[in-house]
Amino acid sequence: MTTSMTDAAPRSGTDRAAIMVMLLSEDDASRLLSHLSPDELRQLSARMCSMGEIAPTEVAEAIEGFARSTPDGGIPEHGRMHAVRRLLTGAVGELPTDSLLRQLGSEDPVPPSPSSALGMMRWLDPEVIAGMLADEHPQTIAVLLLQLDTEVAAAALAKLPEDLHTPVLHRVARLGPVSAQALAILEDTVKDKIAQLNGGRAVSLGGIRQAADIINRAHRSLEKRVIPSIGKIDKPLAKALEDEMFKFEHLFALDQKMTGVLLREIESDLLIAALRGIELEQREHFFAAMSQRAADGLRDEIESRGRMKRTDIEAAQRQIVAIAKRLVASGELIMGDGDEDYA
Repeated sequence: MTTSMTDAAPRSGTDRAAIMVMLLSEDDASRLLSHLSPDELRQLSARMCSMGEIAPTEVAEAIEGFARSTPDGGIPEHGRMHAVRRLLTGAVGELPTDSLLRQLGSEDPVPPSPSSALGMMRWLDPEVIAGMLADEHPQTIAVLLLQLDTEVAAAALAKLPEDLHTPVLHRVARLGPVSAQALAILEDTVKDKIAQLNGGRAVSLGGIRQAADIINRAHRSLEKRVIPSIGKIDKPLAKALEDEMFKFEHLFALDQKMTGVLLREIESDLLIAALRGIELEQREHFFAAMSQRAADGLRDEIESRGRMKRTDIEAAQRQIVAIAKRLVASGELIMGDGDEDYA
């Protein structure tokens, strides 16, 4: 017997996200889900499939004000699994969806622990993963690669011997259902491999990017405290962390007013070079903070420059980031909503 959310514990953030996704159209939900990591997809899908009947009052409480545009009948449980399958297939494809829903079909829908061997493998350096898999059968390699994020799997495959590329990809494309017993055996295999690595070659975890991501997601006060402390121990590392934490794409978070403040400090040639290296849609963020005449003129200038060296583009973007940092430090530029919790 399913339980309604009124009988359950207070709703979590994952519950609220699951309700929001189920209120969207399939196309919109698929686009949203395509930006989530495998772990996030597993958690969200588990809640979507296990929440039972969701009353209209629960919808209103979870998504403030949005309930006025939802059907009076709430969200029915009937056909939920099929709806979730359609959403996930549109977001990540049929094979990952089959694998994910097989995991959710167990008695316990909670995603596998990140501390498991297969979970830990996702955080290893692709070169280390390739070293672990090089002497395995192509079928085993195919199944293990499908446990990874696509980019990591691609990088690991590239590091494997070339004669394995074709048989592995052939099996990835043809792979059918994988039993829980087979995955358990693979878990033990990976666990043994990691143990062997720890006995010899070090497992590559962490790094500047990972540290910067953690700091960016923490309270602003942590950055103010930790970065100067790291600088006392290792100045180059503190500088590298700062560079990784504040990149050119973070400027897209500025509102139009703050973007205008920044643009007033940037020379035209520098801006042209920086914008030449980003997508047309991203350029519109900066154009929107200009007059129509200035924006049209800048568009023409960018197109007339033709191709530019990537090193010149990146150098221009770094200079603009340095200007933004100076303005933030002086209080002239405010990131986010104006509080101290910007990243």
